[in-house]
Amino acid sequence: MTALQDQLDEITANTRNLVQPERMAVSERAVADLFASGIEEKILPAGAIAPEFTLNDATGRPVRSADLLALGPLVLNFFRGRWCAYCVTELEAWRHLYPRLRESGALLAAIGPQTSRQSDFMVGQHSLPFPVLTDPGCALAEQFGLAYTIPQYHRDYYRSILVNIPFVNGTEKMGGDQSWCLILPATYVLARDRRVLYAQAFADFRVRPEPEEVLAAALAAVGR
Repeated sequence: MTALQDQLDEITANTRNLVQPERMAVSERAVADLFASGIEEKILPAGAIAPEFTLNDATGRPVRSADLLALGPLVLNFFRGRWCAYCVTELEAWRHLYPRLRESGALLAAIGPQTSRQSDFMVGQHSLPFPVLTDPGCALAEQFGLAYTIPQYHRDYYRSILVNIPFVNGTEKMGGDQSWCLILPATYVLARDRRVLYAQAFADFRVRPEPEEVLAAALAAVGR
């Protein structure tokens, strides 16, 4: 199977061939500004205790972290939204690895700020076998140090490519900056006692950890 980062680099190359340089410059500026903010250094690190949570899945059913961790170590994949080709490609990679993860005794849950309705579309379209959970207003992501407010120049860019973040995330009524919350894509592995065993997040949304690397951390957590 092709390495995930190779697949993501192909998306980037294709995008650069199709999108005008001035539009690409907006994304490059946003990545540079986010990196300069130091947000990568502020994420919940390995060794910390992860917060407990209860979030709705794609069907609207509440899912408790305590119930998931009662079954085994837990991989958490924080993603930006179904509109993000990089996130979808990463989740599809996990779709292929999910049987191995479950056979080992570990679990995976994907978490994004989009509404349950958006998640339901994504689960069906991409045949995702694991729970896809909604984090309203990026509240849980903020506890992991992953949430940030999209600057005005980047909001204008998203509007120009018809990505309506407040609509997708159901935050239109919050208004102002609150409705323009987004998260760093991130991957965590939690031990059953909520201790963080693995933590990776990148200011550059085009970079993700290899799922095989994360799987190894999850297997170590179950003693395999």
